[in-house]
Amino acid sequence: MDEKKNILQQLNTFKNLNKFSDSAWSKRGLNPSDNDICERLEQLFNKSADSLIEAINSDYSTKQLKNVLENNLKNFKRSDYDTEECEFICDYFFQLSEIVSVDFKDNLNGWLYGRILSTLLRITAFIKRDDKIIETLSQNCTKCHTELKTYIIKKEEGIPDYSWEIIQCINCNEYNLLSTGANVKEARFENYKIVEQLPKAEFTMEQAELRLKQIKYFRNS
Repeated sequence: MDEKKNILQQLNTFKNLNKFSDSAWSKRGLNPSDNDICERLEQLFNKSADSLIEAINSDYSTKQLKNVLENNLKNFKRSDYDTEECEFICDYFFQLSEIVSVDFKDNLNGWLYGRILSTLLRITAFIKRDDKIIETLSQNCTKCHTELKTYIIKKEEGIPDYSWEIIQCINCNEYNLLSTGANVKEARFENYKIVEQLPKAEFTMEQAELRLKQIKYFRNS
């Protein structure tokens, strides 16, 4: 599969995700926001994905793709959302930027904290990074054996293990199955992208593995 087709597939997958479902909020250890907020966020992110799909089809340069991301971020007014919603917004924009290979971290820090404060926070975060990681989950990609890492930042008793994640290795684009387990309130990941979340209330492990096989077949053909 060529790179352009792969990027377009990832953007369409992102667009088709129920990004602000109850299970998506629960995965972050949070109660869902009001329906009208979730619907507005869903529409804005789908619009952002559509803009990037159009840009990729038009063979935009990296600089032009960054401009597309910047213009779409402007549609999200920081003061309209609480802190948890803003962090959720930044996580999804970061995911979009990773799909199109654009360095967008500074823009997101600036939007979330303000330009001056974001610079200070980036430095502090770097110094204290190791202190924030309380547990590291690791598994090897089934194709290239790259170490796929999940950093647990916060844990809280009573948070169920809501879903299976179908993830994609950054190194070789192979799809893998991940489960972080219960009590995970906040996590970050390295060397992979999340493609789909499968609620464990609806998918057994065998069904999740079947869905993984389907994705491997249809998206690699």
